[in-house]
Amino acid sequence: MARAGLDKNPRDIAEMFDGVAQGYDRTNTVMTLGFDRRWRETTRQVLDASPGEKVLDLAAGTAVSTVEYARSGAWCVAADFSLEMLRGGTGRGVPRVAADAFHLPFASDAFDAVTVSFGLRNMADTVAALAEMYRVVRPGGRLVICEVSQPPARPVRWLYRNTVLRGLPLVTKPFSSNSEAYSYLAESMRDWHDQRAVAELIAQAGWQDVEWLNLTFGVVALHRAVKPKD
Repeated sequence: MARAGLDKNPRDIAEMFDGVAQGYDRTNTVMTLGFDRRWRETTRQVLDASPGEKVLDLAAGTAVSTVEYARSGAWCVAADFSLEMLRGGTGRGVPRVAADAFHLPFASDAFDAVTVSFGLRNMADTVAALAEMYRVVRPGGRLVICEVSQPPARPVRWLYRNTVLRGLPLVTKPFSSNSEAYSYLAESMRDWHDQRAVAELIAQAGWQDVEWLNLTFGVVALHRAVKPKD
């Protein structure tokens, strides 16, 4: 089965996620000990979407997160470049669109907010992807990123990197349709930036008022930012 490398070739990433689509949601719940649900709820609260707003959920996979955000009454669309992941969201009651994060098929200023959950680190050029998100959000609109991070406390960080991430491929093997993919995912989590570095990348793409909130001892972090009105 296909797995990607840390060069994050888009074709390899798409093929890899096509391979994990079957059983993806169940595997996520297992490997996060159920915390994935809590992280989605917190992301919805930080997104703070209102009825009538338009929200782009990018790298949405099977649209589990999109359904959560739509609870606010906003119109939410799930976008992903893995067709098998999108097919996994059939019947979830939200629109789903095949989309390349670097060339989004939407007009400029089309959305009130854009969000990405656990997908930003799989994009080969982080700033370019964030800049494309910036393009499709209206002035004054919002960005919310939920992504793995680096726990700030040294003991927690050591346990996370040397126990949790090392064991991830073994824990997920019985549940995943592509166990090799979780070796890449563990590597990408270990290789990913800390909270401040992600905030700096977001600012490089033009977003302002960047701030972050640590979740679960900083294993995951929420970043929020705004597109300037001028």
